Amino acid sequence: MKCKPGGAILADGYFVGIDSGTSTTKAVVIDAQMVVKGSFVRKSAADLEGAALTSFEEAVKQAGISGDEVEFITATGYGRNNVSFAHDTKTEIACHSKGCYHYFPEAITVVDIGGQDSKIIKLDARGHRISFKMNRKCAAGTGSFLEEIAYKLDIPLGDLDRLARDSRKETNIGSYCTVFTATEVLDRIRAGERVEDIVRGLFKSVVKRITEMDVLTGRVVMSGGVVAFNPIVAELLSAHLQKEVTIAPHPQEMGAFGAALFALKSARG
Repeated sequence: MKCKPGGAILADGYFVGIDSGTSTTKAVVIDAQMVVKGSFVRKSAADLEGAALTSFEEAVKQAGISGDEVEFITATGYGRNNVSFAHDTKTEIACHSKGCYHYFPEAITVVDIGGQDSKIIKLDARGHRISFKMNRKCAAGTGSFLEEIAYKLDIPLGDLDRLARDSRKETNIGSYCTVFTATEVLDRIRAGERVEDIVRGLFKSVVKRITEMDVLTGRVVMSGGVVAFNPIVAELLSAHLQKEVTIAPHPQEMGAFGAALFALKSARG
């Protein structure tokens, strides 16, 4: 986990990005050609440093290398300052931007839906940030929002996407607050509405929160854990905007991937 003397970079060097999020911690290992060689995701829980270290060790193991072969480590996310073994830190805004632009080098709007917040980041054709907005009012429309509703419905979180696709009726969830939404959902169940229709309505409410934040211009690229496990969100957003919405490669690990790109850049000096 130490830099080589003099900062020398080997052609086969490795670089790591760690995204210490509120819900999960992600680690990504890339090589000098910016190819992902290993990654790992686990719950952050109360020990952010421990979660980061475990994620690092497992991602390195998946890459088939040792920690000593890593040239540079950059941390990002909510708990980035808790990753004491990182050489540098970057904001999650910068990392999601850099990661998405790597795959889509054009003017794009990045929509990242995380565990506790949603972000809309607009980049110009050179990858420079034009604007940024975050949903700060409430967790409605985020990963924790979906987790809470799944808990109330006693449905495994991983089943939500499948259930929404079995919906046969348009259902709109009007409440903004997570608590009020849970109450509204229970009322609809009591009224005899199908769970499948309710779940689809919940995903539509996620899309509504996003479109209320800002106008989505240019190519829209989605990242984050919510869309990684629920691609129907991108499909519903595409239908709402009446244009194609792209899910970024490895969307849950996009922040960590962007951090790894920064690590490579920093190591090259």
